[in-house]
Amino acid sequence: MDRISICDSLKGVVFRQDNARPHVSLTTRQKLLEFGWDVPPHPPYSPDIAPSDFHLFRSLQNSLSGKNFNSLIDIKNHLEEFFAEKPKKFWENGIFQLRERWTKVVKQNGAYISQ
Repeated sequence: MDRISICDSLKGVVFRQDNARPHVSLTTRQKLLEFGWDVPPHPPYSPDIAPSDFHLFRSLQNSLSGKNFNSLIDIKNHLEEFFAEKPKKFWENGIFQLRERWTKVVKQNGAYISQ
């Protein structure tokens, strides 16, 4: 999501945006330069710091491994059961582990974390 914020200092506008093609096109970059807005670089993507990739989806993938479903209802039932059986601690651990993984990624200059 794009966000515009006004800094308290005299720097002016800091424009945070994602790295979608229209946002990083030459025309867009030239216009932002013309406005004099500060556009910090978008951090590189790493699956090691995406909460859904490393925690939720990995667990979901494990629950689906080797299973075959005969209908959409079977899939829906499996997913509902998967989410219902996850204890509160599962979600807490995912959030707290994310900070540790971010720290590792930063220390490795964005390189992937080998398991």
